Amino acid sequence: MQASHERQRTETPESSPPVASKGRAPRPALPIFVVLVIGVIGGVLWFRHSASSHASATGPAGAGSASAEGRATPVIVAPVQRTDVPVFLEGLGNATPLATVTVRSQVDGRLDKVNFREGQTVKKGESLAQIDQRPFIIALHQAQAALARDTAQSKNAALNLGRYTNLRTQNLIPQQQVDDQQNTADQATASIAADAAAVDNARLQLDYAQIRSPLDGVTGVRLIDPGNIVHASDPGGIVVVTQLDPMAVLFTLPEGDLPKVSKELAAGPLTVEAYTRDEGMRVGVGKLQLIDNEVNQATATIRLKAIFPNPDKVLWPNAFLKIRLLLETRKGVLAVPAQAVQHGPDGPFVYVVGADKKVTVANVKVADTQDDKIILASGASEGDSIVIEGQSQLRPGAKVIPRAADAAKPASTSGAPRKHSDNPSGESAPGGATR
Repeated sequence: MQASHERQRTETPESSPPVASKGRAPRPALPIFVVLVIGVIGGVLWFRHSASSHASATGPAGAGSASAEGRATPVIVAPVQRTDVPVFLEGLGNATPLATVTVRSQVDGRLDKVNFREGQTVKKGESLAQIDQRPFIIALHQAQAALARDTAQSKNAALNLGRYTNLRTQNLIPQQQVDDQQNTADQATASIAADAAAVDNARLQLDYAQIRSPLDGVTGVRLIDPGNIVHASDPGGIVVVTQLDPMAVLFTLPEGDLPKVSKELAAGPLTVEAYTRDEGMRVGVGKLQLIDNEVNQATATIRLKAIFPNPDKVLWPNAFLKIRLLLETRKGVLAVPAQAVQHGPDGPFVYVVGADKKVTVANVKVADTQDDKIILASGASEGDSIVIEGQSQLRPGAKVIPRAADAAKPASTSGAPRKHSDNPSGESAPGGATR
């Protein structure tokens, strides 16, 4: 009995821990979980730091060089040059032939022959068509016969007049008879003149039967076929001949350009260039001939006319053209590429690259813009190296890696056309943004 009580007291402490552990078990679990989470986050951060350090150590050589140079930005530069810049005025116009003639018959008759091909180049006086000549040849012979008859009658009247005059001196015939014979002789002389005119007219009609080109030009589509009867009064014609060389071009400019154009035209001939509307290909160079004598009030424009040599028939009637009038050539002006000039709160400016390869801002005054060049009135000096590409990543004092524009051309022209980029090297800016 005593032994069983002792065993019970001995076993009681061994069975008590489950009761006590029921309240203490959650306390050590929470700190362990926190420690595990902190360890995982630390490991992730350490891994990212190691990967970033490895990428920086094994990055491209260009990135390393840029970092070594204080993140210098690659740019393309060009010098400010003193040069001659042509000043153009641009307008729109149409090619217009100097002469267009609808060739018609001047006599009535049957059209026997057509001596031209459609689209053929013909010379002035060249035969284009032939009308049946036989009626006109007969009329000529009739006129010639009448002339011969009246010539003979005139001779006889003149002989009789001489006899009557002699008889009158002998007082054998009255004066009235002499006067009558004089009138007959005069009528015969007038008949000869009329017959000579009839002969000339018959020859002219015969000549009209041969239809000739009135000018040098190009024939169009034939309007009538051989075998048809043509009349001088027909509203249509046989063919249209258009003069193509030289060719006129009519174009317009804004009314405000009139004083400048008038002044320069008075000083000498002005050169005019013609370009195709779509492709922009130059198709002719001519001279300005005249300025119209009035301004179009509806459009506030002035019309001008230029003459272009056109031996190759490149200019065609009614073709729509882009026109450039060379107004003047400005000698020895400071000029920069148009893309070099930027615009800021204080107006236009350029980035100038110094000897230390750092950029400074130079505010400039623009005198004029012509095509891809800007004429500077002030703000830059001849020989200054200015940035023409890559300005978007620059600020005053920024360090750059300059490259001449001529050296950059081969890379941009090889292969497919390259899209415009401010940073021709294609390096990445800090943070992964592409410059």
